[in-house]
Amino acid sequence: MHLGVEEPIRECQYNQICTHNSSPMDTPHIKKKKNKRKWQVFPGRNRFYCNGRIMMAKQTGVFYLTMVLILVTSGLFFAFDCPFLASNLTPAIPAIGGVLFVFVMGMLLRASFSDPGVLPRATPEEAADIERQIDANNGPSGPGYRPPPRTREVLINGQTVKLKYCFTCKIFRPPRASHCSLCDNCVDRFDHHCPWVGNCVGRRNYRFFYLFILSLSFLTIFIFAFVITHVILRSNRTGFLSALKDSPASVLEVVVCFFSVWSIVGLSGFHTYLISSNQTTNEDIKGSWSSKRGKGNYNPYSYGNFITNCCAALCGPLPPSLIDRRGFIQPDTPQPATQTNGTSACPPNQVQSHMAATNPLLHSQPVILGGGPPLQAKTSLGGPCSTMGPPQPSLPSSIPGLSCGGELMALRDSEIHCHHHLHHQHFISPEETPSPPAPLPCATHLGHHVHPTQLFDPVSQDSLHEDSVRGLVKLSSV
Repeated sequence: MHLGVEEPIRECQYNQICTHNSSPMDTPHIKKKKNKRKWQVFPGRNRFYCNGRIMMAKQTGVFYLTMVLILVTSGLFFAFDCPFLASNLTPAIPAIGGVLFVFVMGMLLRASFSDPGVLPRATPEEAADIERQIDANNGPSGPGYRPPPRTREVLINGQTVKLKYCFTCKIFRPPRASHCSLCDNCVDRFDHHCPWVGNCVGRRNYRFFYLFILSLSFLTIFIFAFVITHVILRSNRTGFLSALKDSPASVLEVVVCFFSVWSIVGLSGFHTYLISSNQTTNEDIKGSWSSKRGKGNYNPYSYGNFITNCCAALCGPLPPSLIDRRGFIQPDTPQPATQTNGTSACPPNQVQSHMAATNPLLHSQPVILGGGPPLQAKTSLGGPCSTMGPPQPSLPSSIPGLSCGGELMALRDSEIHCHHHLHHQHFISPEETPSPPAPLPCATHLGHHVHPTQLFDPVSQDSLHEDSVRGLVKLSSV
């Protein structure tokens, strides 16, 4: 028999695919978890917005009240008073008011949305090391032994300062730091927790807080003074009652400014005193550096000069944030997950079993060539994929006779010559095959007339399928 192929088969490559619908439990797909940022697992009682860019306290109701009072009072002033004052006095009045308003809002948002100087908590390893150091310093403990208070002493400019241990953060707080009970954080250079700005006031936002209350004092006085001026000018023209009817918002502005200017101006003056002496509200309330404690009790942080203290508080370098709230935490181990794009990933053992179900050469049944002895197909592919060699390009199961034992064979008309006749063999197209047909034997079983095989190079999947069908139809006519 002479097997001849008139047209050369074009080269192609087939990818191994899964031909069944598998359940999510059978098709694990390694999917890397999305790394979380540190603000998402932050232990303190804070709220974060804009992916951790904004940090505030949990109680923000008073902050919104502050915003409403400033916006409403300023809006009424610009809407009802500024047009009359600009036309009768000078256009500089609304311009100056606008600059003060923008500056006040900028300082308020900066103080409210920034990290006040939160100190990171100790890791379990660091906390255990601190505990070992404390136990080693205290010595052996008996039945009635009471450990001394957890404090350390440091010397700052000749003044002894005690460092207290925080049982929540598991650290010895640095000088001037304190633990905020509302935010549940240790804050560096803790001044106080201000509900009006919705945040703690510490080292990193104290200057913005001070500039906010100082500029707000000027804005309140400015609005209060020019609203009174507006009412007086209108009263001289049309009378007092007519002036109130023409500008009813002026009454509300006067009431709000009158009751708020005293507290705002008083708070600004108090913090001006603190800045001039380089103290914090927490230190002033506790009397940490009061002369009543003794002649040697002085403030080691003061520069001894009013101007220098003010420059250090308002113009000094701003330290970076220590909590890195937008940084990523350590990634976890990737977890299996199912694909959601309509495809499924088959494990090696499932790929092998389904290839055996669709490819007849993967079965252990004998393959019979017409008129010849039965040829046993290879069964070495029945094991796991880990025992196989390097992956080879494979053909689809619909084209029998072109693959044997997972090896792809190139059929060339100039190299394959068979001396058996196929006059009594009937061929049918793959579309008409009711069951897997008997494939052509491998080159290793055909005899000494078959030359060594060569692998295909990848070109096209559809072209090879079409050429194979045409070749089988032509062979059926022999």
